[in-house]
Amino acid sequence: MRLATRRAALLALLLVSPGCGPTVDLAKGLQVEVVSTGWFDAGIVNGKNKLVPSITLKLKNVSDQKLAMLQVNALFRRVAEKDEWGSGFMTAAGSNGLAPGTTTEELTINSQLGYTGSDQSRLEMLKNSHFVDAKVELSAKYGATQWVRVGDFAITRRLIAK
Repeated sequence: MRLATRRAALLALLLVSPGCGPTVDLAKGLQVEVVSTGWFDAGIVNGKNKLVPSITLKLKNVSDQKLAMLQVNALFRRVAEKDEWGSGFMTAAGSNGLAPGTTTEELTINSQLGYTGSDQSRLEMLKNSHFVDAKVELSAKYGATQWVRVGDFAITRRLIAK
């Protein structure tokens, strides 16, 4: 019975391990290329114009190993605040993974939270004196590894149309 328990434990360990090679430090093995940031026009919600922070990026695997099940998480914050304002999550490369030296397609992550205004156009909202800029903190993980912070980026005060 002990042999069966050991085999089951070994099998479980193999199933949750991130791959055959050593673990890749994504802070060094993953390059973030920011294509753009801005404020996405999320349409009209409850009769009000809505803008949400957005980032479009590509991820390049600069390591020597395939990154299977690569995921990216974005935490949006107002620049003067520590609390999370919104977030977004995306699978960047599924079970086929991201091979060494390759880059993902463009990935766009929008916050679900943002600003609303009923008596101002979207461009006027961006120019409002009470408008507070935002930033985004990106983290990534692959396989069963832990989340690793891979970059912080300012959200440009520009309108992104649908």
